[in-house]
Amino acid sequence: MGKSKGARITITLECECRNLQRVNKRRNGIYRYTSTKNRRNTPNRIELKKFCRQCNCHAVFKEIK
Repeated sequence: MGKSKGARITITLECECRNLQRVNKRRNGIYRYTSTKNRRNTPNRIELKKFCRQCNCHAVFKEIK
């Protein structure tokens, strides 16, 4: 028998610059991070400030489905 999934899940974080068309983009495309979260402690979508190579600055990364 396999183990149950538990409360920890893998999430994908995507930069908000995807929706904004900034002039100083370095490359085309979308930059994403993967992380894990405990769905019991944080049931809502999370937002983290991380470095985006497309924007070349720290930006807000939002959880996507």
